[in-house]
Amino acid sequence: MTSSLSYQAALAAYRAGAEPWPLPEPMDPDRLLSAYHPDYLPGSMTTLAVGPNAGEQCQRELAELLQAEAYIDEVDLAGVPVTDTDVLVIGGGGAGCAAALAAAEHGARVLLVTKLRLGDSNTVMAEGGIQAAIEPGDSAQKHMQDTLRAGHHAGDPSLVAALVGDGPDVIRWLIRQGMQFDQTPSGDLHTRPAGGTSAARVVHCRDYTGLEMMRVLREAVTQHRGVEVWEQHSAVELLSNESGQKCVGAVLASRADQTLRIVRARAVILATGGLGRLHLNGFPTSNHLGATGDGLVLAYRMGAKLCELDSFQYHPTGLVNPPLLSGKLVTEGIRAAGALLLNAQGKRFIDELQPRDIVSAAIIRECQEGRGIHPASGGVGVWLDTAGLERRQPGLLGQQFPKLLARARMAGIDPRQEPILVYPTLHYQNGGAVIDAHGATTVPGLYAAGEVAGGIHGRNRIMGNALLEIIGFGRRAGAAAALSGHDRGPKKITLEHVNRARRALALAGLPLARRAPLLFPAYTAPGKDLWKS
Repeated sequence: MTSSLSYQAALAAYRAGAEPWPLPEPMDPDRLLSAYHPDYLPGSMTTLAVGPNAGEQCQRELAELLQAEAYIDEVDLAGVPVTDTDVLVIGGGGAGCAAALAAAEHGARVLLVTKLRLGDSNTVMAEGGIQAAIEPGDSAQKHMQDTLRAGHHAGDPSLVAALVGDGPDVIRWLIRQGMQFDQTPSGDLHTRPAGGTSAARVVHCRDYTGLEMMRVLREAVTQHRGVEVWEQHSAVELLSNESGQKCVGAVLASRADQTLRIVRARAVILATGGLGRLHLNGFPTSNHLGATGDGLVLAYRMGAKLCELDSFQYHPTGLVNPPLLSGKLVTEGIRAAGALLLNAQGKRFIDELQPRDIVSAAIIRECQEGRGIHPASGGVGVWLDTAGLERRQPGLLGQQFPKLLARARMAGIDPRQEPILVYPTLHYQNGGAVIDAHGATTVPGLYAAGEVAGGIHGRNRIMGNALLEIIGFGRRAGAAAALSGHDRGPKKITLEHVNRARRALALAGLPLARRAPLLFPAYTAPGKDLWKS
């Protein structure tokens, strides 16, 4: 084992113009993952004792929320005002907006609620692009094979087939909404490769694709007469019918006046995103402030089956230095363009376009075995050789990655002149609510789209499939929810599922003191009863 170097010592030894070292003999991927990927850290998992996934392994921080008490009881609903709608969409990111638009286009009255502002989501942080098999020689079949292989063949083939089949139409739909994509000199859509892919099929808008996507979706939602939007409303519980078997609405807490509101709906779509702000295993995260796994908690208490609760994605290239930007992403597009990963000795140690879980595990291995770089501010990482890329392709960073340059300026560095220090950051939940090809969960009346849904990516996601998923499956869920809700609606709204879950917790001997959903990270959250604080 060698000794890690300080940041200054490693920078002094770095030579941007040096020929890259040849790659070492690759380690067996399964051995690499089991030895170094955070999913396999000792003590990180526990066994669920109650609920639809009882007996299965789950990440410890998530399990605590899935097996927590609800915020409310029937007494809290006395006198609470009631609003009726056809389709209730919970979540104001890309999946929620796509679902709301699709439901409205199919004639439904839609209410979209979001606990922050419309558009505050992980969608705006997505940089790399969207996968779609549109190039000559590429195909949906190749896209499907890449997706299943990168996910260790744990994804549902029927869902993956739907995902990749939607690809070209998703791009056309976004362009009709007004989204801008980078083009080649001849006017074709510009594509780039991604880790784990067999073809260059990622279309993009510089390195702020998600921000551009959210711009057009937000405009479309706010201008659509069939969609009403409530911002600053957190979903604290779902509502069930008299039997407790069907989802018929939700209870919302307003951040503006600390009051509760009931929404009755013929169908509910969860589009609440991920859980990065739980900081699993103590990792920094690329996720926005509201990403606390609310949808998973609400769906699970309602009785929805979840999947892949022991599998999460750690993006290989999160910033390390300065601490203020810890965990912020450096897009995979940089590596797709040719930037190399180097350890403290200036050596390459992994094929940079391997799937993300493999690259993350390899970076962690280098740091654990003493080949990492330590900044004075703390932490450890390896070099992402942006300066070497700029030397080989002058002007590339400014042309294709302006967001990187802007973020690097905040860190006080120029990536055209020196490398960037990176380390894996908690990025994505691979699993979520089990859905079918229309976004329906295992609970009647409840749909899910986007990162809160599971079954598509298996145990690892490849770049570009998330933005494709939120639009493709958001539209699918919105259309299905609109078309399924033509009955008279619920005769009665209840919290029978909450009572059922409470009894299960008591019988299992689990404490009832903790409440969920979390709503906001502990370091920012208001009092536990948001509407009474």
